Amino acid sequence: MLVFMLQQAWQADYDPKPTIQAVVENVNTRDDLPAGVTPAQAPVSIPVTVNATKVIKITTDVLALEINTQGGTIQNLDLLAYPVEHENTAVNKLREIFGFAIPEINQAPVRIFNGEVDKLFVAQSGLITSAGSIEAANHHSIFVATQEKYALAAGQESLTVPLTWTDASGLQVTKTFTFKRGSYEINLAQNVKNRSATSWTGRQYSQLLKTPDTANKGGMLTSGMRAYDGGVIYTEAKKYQKIDFDDMHDENLDEASVGGWTAMIQHYFASAWVPPADQENHFYSKELKLGQYVIGTYSPAVTVAANTEANFSAQLYAGPKIQPLMEKVATGLELTVDYSVLTFIGKPIYWLLNQIHNIVGNWGVAIIGVTFVIKLLFFPLSNASFKSMAKMRKIQPRLKELQDRFKDDRPRFNTEMMAMYRKEKVNPLGGCLPILIQIPVFMALYWVLSETVEFRQAPFMLWIQDLSIQDPFFVLPVIMGISMKIQQSLNPAPIDPVQAKVMKMFPIVFTVFFLFFPAGLVLYWVINNTLSILQQTYITKQIENAK
Repeated sequence: MLVFMLQQAWQADYDPKPTIQAVVENVNTRDDLPAGVTPAQAPVSIPVTVNATKVIKITTDVLALEINTQGGTIQNLDLLAYPVEHENTAVNKLREIFGFAIPEINQAPVRIFNGEVDKLFVAQSGLITSAGSIEAANHHSIFVATQEKYALAAGQESLTVPLTWTDASGLQVTKTFTFKRGSYEINLAQNVKNRSATSWTGRQYSQLLKTPDTANKGGMLTSGMRAYDGGVIYTEAKKYQKIDFDDMHDENLDEASVGGWTAMIQHYFASAWVPPADQENHFYSKELKLGQYVIGTYSPAVTVAANTEANFSAQLYAGPKIQPLMEKVATGLELTVDYSVLTFIGKPIYWLLNQIHNIVGNWGVAIIGVTFVIKLLFFPLSNASFKSMAKMRKIQPRLKELQDRFKDDRPRFNTEMMAMYRKEKVNPLGGCLPILIQIPVFMALYWVLSETVEFRQAPFMLWIQDLSIQDPFFVLPVIMGISMKIQQSLNPAPIDPVQAKVMKMFPIVFTVFFLFFPAGLVLYWVINNTLSILQQTYITKQIENAK
């Protein structure tokens, strides 16, 4: 682990950085437009340069972002309520007392969309013109804006940002972005006014363009777990599907579905284009020449007769993966919070955590509450398990005596041991089977605590000021190891001396594992082990005092 972390740090500091150059695109290049339709031609007759574009800055109560007038592309979107790092005042105070240096904290907001060339991640939209029609605006076209800055004022519930593109033929496209207070949703409306002498036919597209983070290919390593970083889609037929960058490299996505959505997700945060749910949308992906990837949808073709107009719409969600919020945006969008194959167990656990948190207002206390509820649900199973282990513990001296008596006759020892089990009504597997049944619940809880954004930088008490990262002083993992050792002492020791030595190592091994786990997960295991010790101690005393 240390070698891996050192190697990552070394690469970040000393590897050659890619040369960042200003991108000057020729508008006649259209490799980043949707495949499977007639390629768009140049909306203007000259190349578009960087100097021809402007950046519009928008600020709401939860978002700060930029819209580039080239195509109305959304870039540099920051989540104001989510700093990159969280300052732990309790830990810093202790560092100050003991004379340790206090590290710098990056309290800049988390940036989802990014306009830097080597980290490029943007949300694009536009119109694809059918063959024979006047060319309409796409994400290479230059729009005109009336202002360069917009801000949601106090008491204002919504903010509208219009952009306009006009062709000499009389075709006009107005692209309007609408922001709402407290919302991570951005509504896009595109109005096409045809003042030309001929009809116009075309489709709307919305897509996400991203340069993968090559340092974290396949996902981000966060709090001891690797989180998925890539594309996902949701269709009526196949529901939730991951379309990672390797999939996009191997072949272009080409599917159609009524409703649905496309997204790029990362740990805790998601960006998703949601087209109208009542129309058939075509899903596509492409790998571009510069190592960038595009995933998006386009609408059915719409014909706008001369001297008429038509409207297109789509919705962009760019924010934290808070399930109740995402459920309101689109069907299945909450599935971007990935609980793996155990989603059917993970979602009820998340719901229960939310209900308890609404009462107590502390996610750490909510974890303790869920631990009690899960313990109650499995009380009959754990009771049976502990009774079986207590009986095994009680007959342990007699089994040891049999082992010594028949140490040179293994078949006879096995026969006598099974006869003792039958006589004392002891099931040697009784302590294992109930635990096996609970394993899926434990695994689901692991994913819930690791994937849920509400635990990110959520304080518990004292030095635990972020339940999503490891305990800064490793106190909880050590307590967990001690509780595991105590619980192990209540169980019958294996007769085989080699097995006994291996079992003694388990608390140490698990303590090392848990050093790197999120504090919230370790808290669950500490409480669960403590409750198990109390329950097992009571049952063991009952069995040992029985005749």
